[in-house]
Amino acid sequence: MTIYLGLDSSTQSLTAVAIEVNGTRRQVIFQHSFAFDAELPQYGTRSGVLPRSDRRVATAPPRMWAEALDRMMRIVARESGLPLGSLRAIAGSAQQHGSVYLTAGAQAALAALDPAYPLVGQIAGIFARDDAPIWMDASTTAQCEAITLALGGPEALARLTGSRAFERFTGPQIRKFAERDPAGYARTDRIHLVSSFLASLLAGRHAPIDHGDGAGMNLMDLAGRRWAAAALHATAPDLERRLPALAPSETVVGTLAPYWTGRYGFPPAKVVAWSGDNPSSLIGTGIVREGRIAVSLGTSDTLFAFRREPRFDPSGTGHVFGAPTGDYLTLICCQNGSLARDRVRREHGLDWEGFSNALRHTPAGNGGAILLPWFEPEITPRVPVPGAHRYGLDPTNGPANVRAVVEAQMLALALHSHWMGVRVDAIHATGGAARNREILQVMADVFAADVYQLDVANSACLGAALRAYHADLASDGRRLPWDEVVAGFAEPAAGTRVRPVPDHVARYVDLRMVYAACETHALGRGGDPLPLIAGFRQRFAAP
Repeated sequence: MTIYLGLDSSTQSLTAVAIEVNGTRRQVIFQHSFAFDAELPQYGTRSGVLPRSDRRVATAPPRMWAEALDRMMRIVARESGLPLGSLRAIAGSAQQHGSVYLTAGAQAALAALDPAYPLVGQIAGIFARDDAPIWMDASTTAQCEAITLALGGPEALARLTGSRAFERFTGPQIRKFAERDPAGYARTDRIHLVSSFLASLLAGRHAPIDHGDGAGMNLMDLAGRRWAAAALHATAPDLERRLPALAPSETVVGTLAPYWTGRYGFPPAKVVAWSGDNPSSLIGTGIVREGRIAVSLGTSDTLFAFRREPRFDPSGTGHVFGAPTGDYLTLICCQNGSLARDRVRREHGLDWEGFSNALRHTPAGNGGAILLPWFEPEITPRVPVPGAHRYGLDPTNGPANVRAVVEAQMLALALHSHWMGVRVDAIHATGGAARNREILQVMADVFAADVYQLDVANSACLGAALRAYHADLASDGRRLPWDEVVAGFAEPAAGTRVRPVPDHVARYVDLRMVYAACETHALGRGGDPLPLIAGFRQRFAAP
């Protein structure tokens, strides 16, 4: 029996998935998750984020992630029933773009972790700043503009690093820290991503940043898979020595540190470089060849596709990351995902069954009513100042608002992913909301494609476990094709196919134009869309 463990530190929670690979026997044998707010209330987070008066600022305490890791490893060791001696390797994924700032004493502290004492108390003094800016942060517009100017404009920056400068990306966040707190930056010896920070805790030494997560920083030369000297220079002084090395996703960092073997009885299993949640989800959804896409419905909603060669978004809203396969991942991200759905649900006093019921009993197209659910600053399209917009939609009509938020999210993904050039005939859906078949029906109808659920909802965590499996074999000189790595794990669950309804597909072809006009108007770039809504209602009036 051979076991591989995957971990996923998302915005709101930590998840563990263990898989067994034994000849033809391939199965998930353990899953567990807990929310940071509930499990670690002493940190005062709300949905995993520290409350702030400035809604553009989003940070979280890295000590919380470390304590969560310690608790999860204890659960795996003492409550899972897994035969720990069979654990061969462990890998992880984490929310992308977040940065953790450590002092020069961090290396010694990591190497000297004592199994007799809890982890979090032993690392209390290693942080050059107590909070970590995360992907939801939108406070670095000035830094983005400065970096873009220094590198010759947004297109040049995107072709170098895979993306134009985004407020949440690590490079602009580092520049802001260096500008606002030069003494704190001077104390900083190492700047980790959330992924490489957590891998460092497991290995007891500084871990590298993998190419997939490194691409989400505006600092990596995407083609060369190395730090881009011009981007580093445009970001902060003496930055390269503060960054970990870059490494392929299959890199074995080391083995589990004595803290983990001594405190919980783990074997000295291989620690594989962690990656971001999106690159890991590419593996966990089985998107390891061209022709399919995956949609993750989580705190943010993301749509991603596998590509052999990079393809850039001319509008500047999309991204190109490195994939764990050594290829490329194209992606768009809409920040207002699950929290927007939950907000609409709560505003109208519904439980989740009531939310689903509203989707069942409202017409596709919603009579042309549109909601732009920008309750928080939006990434796609770029909306730095939050504010929801309604067109032809009664704000007191609960069922109509439920349908409007879901339709808007699916239409935004479809509209803004067109640049990827992928002919969509099948979608693998993952994330918490992928359990809701009414939401998936809207997805199928908007994209005119079959939608499939996966057995493991947390594809990033499953992808981490599968990356551990792949890296373990590769480190022993056995390179298994990725199709074989994901076989039996990242495949559609039997009987979950959601087919598009032809009449609904026709409606959404028209509604996409209405939605685009509303979006353009809300952004101050177009005229009144109400005549288009009136025309839609006339064409699709109830008989």
